[in-house]
Amino acid sequence: MKRIREIIAGILKTQGRESRLFHLPRRWSNTELLKFAHFFDGKILNVSAWRDDDKQGSTYRNYFVNASEYWMSNVGGCRGSGGMENEIHLNIEEDLPENLCETFDVVFNHTTLEHIFNVHKAFDNLVRLAKDVLILVVPYSQDQHQSTDYGDYWRFTPLGVIKNLEDRGMRVLYCSVTPFKNAGCYSFTIATKNPDLWQERITPQISDGKTNLVQDKLLYQLIKLLKPRAG
Repeated sequence: MKRIREIIAGILKTQGRESRLFHLPRRWSNTELLKFAHFFDGKILNVSAWRDDDKQGSTYRNYFVNASEYWMSNVGGCRGSGGMENEIHLNIEEDLPENLCETFDVVFNHTTLEHIFNVHKAFDNLVRLAKDVLILVVPYSQDQHQSTDYGDYWRFTPLGVIKNLEDRGMRVLYCSVTPFKNAGCYSFTIATKNPDLWQERITPQISDGKTNLVQDKLLYQLIKLLKPRAG
């Protein structure tokens, strides 16, 4: 509970200081992850994690309070290695090493697929890494952001995410989209290879890209508090 309180304190601390284009959807997706991360145990991998920073003063490792192991992957480039414990080198545009196939009970990936040109290969590898669950956050609508070190190639509708995962044998349990107007928009998706294991824990909810699925009243009130104030 201490780690959860620290995460929420970080969310509140950053209120009103960051842009609606990037930081508001990040805070929303962190709140979505906080709703579910405690359900997952076993071996967890954050793909393309860099330093595992949640951009609010905590790390994603702290969200997965029941993980038995927590790993991160990175690849060379402008950020390169995060220099963290339990870090592996992995390029999800290349063939996945056989020893990593279905090695992780849960695979988590936050807003990197838009920067990968060979995105279908990346979807293949994310699914292959997961023994069971894949948690995926991608931009649905957001300003283009790139540099000399990385590109920005794609945006993903919820239907596109669902189709890519189901075509690879996964069942989508939950898919929601950022509810704020005049802000960047992410989609947050949880998919599994074993839906029967989760039907009593995660109520299936699928967004059409227009409907706000943040139905938990307490969390919804928290999200409303996070909206930057005018002026």
